[in-house]
Amino acid sequence: MSRTLRWVAAAPLVLALALTACGGGGHKRSDARVHLKPAKPLKSLAVIGGRALLPGMPPPLNSHDVYAADHVGAIAAAARSARPLVYVPNSESNTVDEIDPRTYKIVRQFSTGALPQHVVPSWDLKTLWVANDDGNSLTPIDPRTGKPGKRVPVADPYNLYFTPNGRYAIVVAERLGRLDFRDPHSMKMHKSVPVPCHGVDHMDFTANGRYALVSCEFSGQMLVVDIEREKVAGVISLRPGSMPQDVKLSPDGRIFYVADMASNGVWEISAHSFHKRGFIRTGAGAHGLYASRNARYLYVSNRSEGSVSLISFRTRHVVRKWRLPGGGSPDMGGVSANGRVLWLTGRYNGVIYAINTRTGHLIDAVQVGSGPHGACVWPQPGRYSLGHTGILR
Repeated sequence: MSRTLRWVAAAPLVLALALTACGGGGHKRSDARVHLKPAKPLKSLAVIGGRALLPGMPPPLNSHDVYAADHVGAIAAAARSARPLVYVPNSESNTVDEIDPRTYKIVRQFSTGALPQHVVPSWDLKTLWVANDDGNSLTPIDPRTGKPGKRVPVADPYNLYFTPNGRYAIVVAERLGRLDFRDPHSMKMHKSVPVPCHGVDHMDFTANGRYALVSCEFSGQMLVVDIEREKVAGVISLRPGSMPQDVKLSPDGRIFYVADMASNGVWEISAHSFHKRGFIRTGAGAHGLYASRNARYLYVSNRSEGSVSLISFRTRHVVRKWRLPGGGSPDMGGVSANGRVLWLTGRYNGVIYAINTRTGHLIDAVQVGSGPHGACVWPQPGRYSLGHTGILR
């Protein structure tokens, strides 16, 4: 495996996007061609490993643990009044199911715009947003009641993130091939950034908040995005046929883990130099990544084989594998506030799995709508949200 960082001067790509990918669930992506501008290489990689924080970003609680604010019991004041619920967006049903995590029963279902992909907590933890991809809208939810509000028009919101200082929302417009920096409340456009890849969809941020590592599943590439300058700084190619999905930073801030659905494992990429460091085999269809509440393990959902692998953050090896009874299609979700339950949607089974994190045993498989995708467990510990289904720090 090459450990050399390959900065790509990307030309327009001709890709046949007839792939079953993260969007899945019957979603047919537009095959319209996007003009790809070359990405400029970084002048210096030293700045990435620097200690200076993104201006306005809350200082980390612990320089050795980016998840120090996410441990059991650390519910922020803004989230304490939230009604404990698990929100499941059903991409094929155009609905959201709300589940009481104590009873494992659906307590509400409401309609959304077309193709709801993820339920995303806002940076200030006061709103949950449903990303209605084909519906070109975001549906706000009041987490205190679980009630949806009036949809906000937004072009192609496949996914949604927030800059670490809370200044902007970043709408991942996968079909349109761009990252849209918007006002985090009104969602008014600030700046649209075209991306030099195909299938842009997931990201996470460096410990200092200055850079994001972004996956492009249809071209097997990762983008390095300069958050303060709001531009693509460079492109990392993985290997031919790769389909990178979820991205997660290690607790010590040194390594990005990238799930690769086609390579059946997780890439390790330096969060300082952005060189590829290694590859960890986990299972067929490696997809979603979630840190345990004690920041010891990374849960990897292997969607194609119905299992969850546990990677030790300390040793960077798989230490355990949990298999769902009869298989399944574990996709995306989150960890309960007390750390005892891992919730993952069964993408092709119309359920959401509740998995005991102490034993790996299946507690329940709650029947939901069709094509469940990016479920959000709320509330969660943490001071602010970086987006997706709940990346809190």
